[in-house]
Amino acid sequence: MTAPAGRPEPLRIANCSGFYGDRLSAAKEMVEGGPIDVLTGDWLAELTMSILAGNRLKGRPGYARTFLTQMEQVLGTCLDRGIKVVANAGGLDPAGCAEAVAALAGKLGLRASVAHVTGDDLMPLAEPPVNIDTGETLRATPLTANAYLGGRPIAVALEHGADVVVTGRVTDAALVTGPGMWWFGWEPGDLDPLAGSVVAGHVIECGCQATGGNYAFFEEVPDLAHCGFPIAELYADGSSVITKHPGTGGLVSIGTVTAQLLYEIASPRYLGPDVTARFDTVRLEQEGPDRVRISGVRGEPPPDTLKVAVTYLGGYRNTMTLVLTGLDIAAKARIAQEAIWARVPRESFEQVHVELTPLGADGAGAAAPGPETGGHPAPGGAGGVTTDGVGAAPTALLRITVMDPDPRKAGRAFSSAVVETGLASYPGFYGLTPPGDASPYGVFWPSTIDARAVLPVVTVGGARVEVPYTPPPGPVLGEQAGGPPHDDAGVPPYDGDLTAGPVVPLGTVVGARSGDKGGDANLGVWVRDPARYPWLAAFLTADRLRELLPEVGGLPIERYELPNLHALNFVIRGLLGRGVAASPLLDAQAKALGERLRAVCVPVPP
Repeated sequence: MTAPAGRPEPLRIANCSGFYGDRLSAAKEMVEGGPIDVLTGDWLAELTMSILAGNRLKGRPGYARTFLTQMEQVLGTCLDRGIKVVANAGGLDPAGCAEAVAALAGKLGLRASVAHVTGDDLMPLAEPPVNIDTGETLRATPLTANAYLGGRPIAVALEHGADVVVTGRVTDAALVTGPGMWWFGWEPGDLDPLAGSVVAGHVIECGCQATGGNYAFFEEVPDLAHCGFPIAELYADGSSVITKHPGTGGLVSIGTVTAQLLYEIASPRYLGPDVTARFDTVRLEQEGPDRVRISGVRGEPPPDTLKVAVTYLGGYRNTMTLVLTGLDIAAKARIAQEAIWARVPRESFEQVHVELTPLGADGAGAAAPGPETGGHPAPGGAGGVTTDGVGAAPTALLRITVMDPDPRKAGRAFSSAVVETGLASYPGFYGLTPPGDASPYGVFWPSTIDARAVLPVVTVGGARVEVPYTPPPGPVLGEQAGGPPHDDAGVPPYDGDLTAGPVVPLGTVVGARSGDKGGDANLGVWVRDPARYPWLAAFLTADRLRELLPEVGGLPIERYELPNLHALNFVIRGLLGRGVAASPLLDAQAKALGERLRAVCVPVPP
């Protein structure tokens, strides 16, 4: 496929936001740092929908207000240069966000066509949603319910001359796929180009995570403090080059792109509303400094359902954190809890979570707790507290979280009771949190809906354009489609001794990145030396992962091989409970799960 007449290749799509709260100056940096055609940004993590729902209940806007700050900095330049802006900052109120952008343009003396996409909001629901992970039917009253739309409505908005497109809940990759559809004229049956754009979108949607941010081998990343945001140079066949503006900090390498490809995925079949992208067909090539080419991506029809993000008020929570120092850490933790529960009985709360997190002797490093506390275990399962030098005193954090439908019970009745123990507890008692009221928490409830039951609508230039579901030609895959990848080369058998070799931290030869998928966690692991991949595939089984990370306990683990990336991906079901907003864990988004694994010492063949 070649680009339509007058539409040169590549289409340069820049990202300026990976989450609500990302660097405000990024939009200006991307617009002024070099040539781009489209400026995109992602504001809608699953947690963000709960935050916006809370804002709306308080009478505040249901969209990302920081987007307006960025638009004030760059809108004039974007209009002058013909740079399109596509953002999901509309959140729960894309119409209100678009109206605010239009008002901003007027205030700046600019003429801008601002479109918005609706149709994702499914409230009120016709019937209680079923959780796709657990099979449960929701009994609570939903706060929000939003279908994940695809890129087609964005393409329609651009085709109708929009300068700025504001959406609500769309897939993260749709911010790239939509402009690609518009620019190259992709139809629903162009599965491979669509799949390639989904992969490119997945790589750049988390901002600097593609350019060296949060990278396992961070010491190789130059000037991380001034890390540049990523750009996807997208081609008509769906291939792309991931890069960044010259002169910015950070790094674009096969490693940084691999890390982001493995972030927050499950099966190598990456389901989306426009296409199912086969991550097990992705090919990476270092084309030059800070330039990684992505090619070979194969696409299959999308499922006939859309994912739905439902949120509801789960109750109220409160956390108090105490510091334990010196000798007898475990005994001090026990004494502290006995004193607290003597004042507020533990069984009076709906949920109680206790997490003992040992630190290094200098307060740095993280070894997590033993299983008796219900928290994270130490690397290798030791569960102990160590010191970094002779005479140094170890330190640990005792973090106690209570959750209950009654805000009074979980509020000061709890936190004040903890403070009351201050002079009648363990030696060296002090806390990190003052007594405070409970705060509400939301629960993320993933569900699905028939794609034909959702009607996206584009409002642009005073016109209302409906974008009905258009399936691609051919059979549509079900939710649990199986089968081998298009070009799976397989994993050569490893014939060495898995117990031989020096015992070193796994992270000396393995990179990792982890994150949240609702109540589940994903953990992607890869080797940079392809020759080591047969060893990794043989060594790091699901059972071995349980040994190395006892915190996963008996939870179900799914393991996927991606030989094309020299990687494995694990999905740990239920590790985060009811999801990020409701998780009492210190690492509530499983961001550090991969680093805890890399710190475990194992035999590694030379």
